[in-house]
Amino acid sequence: MKLITWNVQWCRGCDGRVDPARIVEHARALADFDVLCLQEVAHNFPGLAGSSGENQFDELARLLPGHHAVEGIAVDLPEGTGGRGRFGNMVLSRLPVLRVLRHQLPWPVSTGKPGMPRMLLEVVVASPLGHVRVMTTHLEYYSATHRSAQVEAIRRVHAQSCAHAVRDAQLGDIEKSGGRRMAGNPFDRHPQPATAILTGDFNFKPDDVLHQRMQARLDADGPRLVDSWSIANPALVHQATIGVHDRVQWPSAYACDFIYVTEDLGPRVRRVDVHAGTQASDHQPVLIELA
Repeated sequence: MKLITWNVQWCRGCDGRVDPARIVEHARALADFDVLCLQEVAHNFPGLAGSSGENQFDELARLLPGHHAVEGIAVDLPEGTGGRGRFGNMVLSRLPVLRVLRHQLPWPVSTGKPGMPRMLLEVVVASPLGHVRVMTTHLEYYSATHRSAQVEAIRRVHAQSCAHAVRDAQLGDIEKSGGRRMAGNPFDRHPQPATAILTGDFNFKPDDVLHQRMQARLDADGPRLVDSWSIANPALVHQATIGVHDRVQWPSAYACDFIYVTEDLGPRVRRVDVHAGTQASDHQPVLIELA
């Protein structure tokens, strides 16, 4: 299973050009991916530098016809001419997509600092490794208070899914004993596994306490999340994922895009790579391969 996560900066490259096709081209050059997790996808925001307000959700889905496209809208505002401006995350998967959940993350009041609503997009895929929850997010940049609240919310979502996994196993035993499912009904049970991959732009560095907090054990039963870079590259410091090429916005380069996996997936991690060459965004894409 190969997965790429990438903050695409509304598909705007270091040259200032907005080009969804270039994003897909460069992602494909990195790997024959099964799942592509994107952050900062935009529609109807012509005020973003280089954008004409194009519907990037639709365009990216069109460019990957063999993938199921799932939108995660964090910001939804009137566009001014009767339409809506939408901004958020996206998952494109050629693996079968089962349950989809969209979690709005905390947006505390912050004085004197800009900010926007953030969300966590959660998709259960049927993979060669079994059922896996793939989550992608983009945490607040300007406020550490927001980021801290959002990390705690993600941990609660993970703990909740772990509890559902236990419940699902119990209901499975009941079904084996003659219990009934409610097929074709919104209450029908679908897998909500504890096994998970969490990706995104977290807007904190590897030495931040929030990076450690994300990996802390849960209060309830369930596998904790672990930074996959430390599994695949234990002797290496985190490779920079932002500011590698764009030194106008980012005077220095550092890592803020991570892929966490639950402990049970740790032995399956084969590699985690940062694609340092592309300039199709101000961030670099990150690839994980599990076997």
